[in-house]
Amino acid sequence: MSVTAHVDQLKRKHQSLSEEVELAQRAPATDDLAVADLKKQKLRLKETITRLSN
Repeated sequence: MSVTAHVDQLKRKHQSLSEEVELAQRAPATDDLAVADLKKQKLRLKETITRLSN
């Protein structure tokens, strides 16, 4: 897999996590720790995308 294809795949996963976080935050019975974990996953992906893009 090329670096570009890998970065594209990571970007799609990041977008998916963004949508998941948004839905979880709107749900009335959402676990704050679960949302925090999703946000940490997003941040790690963003850091990886940035590192691979440079």
